[in-house]
Amino acid sequence: MCDGALLLLGIAGPKLTSAEAALFRRLQPAGYILFTRNIVTPEQTRALTDDLRDLSGETPILAIDQEGGRVTRTKEIAPAAPSAPALAAFGDMGKIADAGALTGDLLQMLGFNLNFAPVLDLDHFPDSQNALRGRCWGHNPQRVIDYAGQWNRWMRKRAIAGCAKHFPACGRAQSDPHHDLPSSPATLEDLLKEDVIPYTALMPELDAIMLAHVEFPNIDPDFPASLSPRIIRRILRDQLGFDRHLVLTDDLDMGAITQRYGRGADVKLAIEAGNDLAMICHQTDTAELAARAIGELSRTVTNDAHERVERFRRKLREPLTWSEKTWRTTCTSLGKLAAEVPEIQSAQASSPVAEY
Repeated sequence: MCDGALLLLGIAGPKLTSAEAALFRRLQPAGYILFTRNIVTPEQTRALTDDLRDLSGETPILAIDQEGGRVTRTKEIAPAAPSAPALAAFGDMGKIADAGALTGDLLQMLGFNLNFAPVLDLDHFPDSQNALRGRCWGHNPQRVIDYAGQWNRWMRKRAIAGCAKHFPACGRAQSDPHHDLPSSPATLEDLLKEDVIPYTALMPELDAIMLAHVEFPNIDPDFPASLSPRIIRRILRDQLGFDRHLVLTDDLDMGAITQRYGRGADVKLAIEAGNDLAMICHQTDTAELAARAIGELSRTVTNDAHERVERFRRKLREPLTWSEKTWRTTCTSLGKLAAEVPEIQSAQASSPVAEY
């Protein structure tokens, strides 16, 4: 028995292959995530998201990482919005609202309905290569609440759902989870005192939560946060009250996970821990194996996840009708905003996150 409905999958290139189309029709995953490799022109990107929508019996999640700055998947076809650090340093709430709204306009025109942003990680180690260089709103929880909340609020006004990341604290990592599994000595008290505050403060305006591939041995000595029943079920859902939010893993193809768990075991652990979706961004050829593994789980384990995914789908909005004029206007406004908000010069980031 297969259960592909709890998977979020990547796609190899700018067009669906016949093999991918057949796989997706068969598995009916909850949705898809697109990267720079999938985006060549605005018209081609919209055609791709329309094709993915047509393959699905239910409205699919069509997701992207569009944070602004260096993590901008559409940088080959549109100006990048200012990064979180640049907007925070500029300190103009109007500009932050514009960045969120224009990000939403751009994504809805391309056919997306979910953006994996805002980043709510507190920037504990600004000089570390932990994949967060140029992506954080700051270290002070109140500043992150004010700025990230404003950005997310205005993106959601444009009918794009947001996903806060990376719970509970990727900002406490001092290495890059794309390569290995970072470890943090933080206790639950440490996290509740700082890192978790933006999540709880913004809870009513958050549609989804993405888990961090970081281990916290003083909280769960056995599993990283993304696969931890204690962190997901007991803390995020039961203690903090995020029981109705969509919760998903970060990419299970990252080195932090692939070096410790095999495909199949990883997705089972993810769903058992309390995630609603397991995300496979690059090794899509393993999706059938992953779906079979999830299908082996008891329905008592998967029922809640299916219900939350369906509830999330019902909130998703249809894309705007494609308009070349609207596209040009949005790009012009993004370019103007980027010219008004200078980027922050920081240490060169070495993470592959910006290159996907």
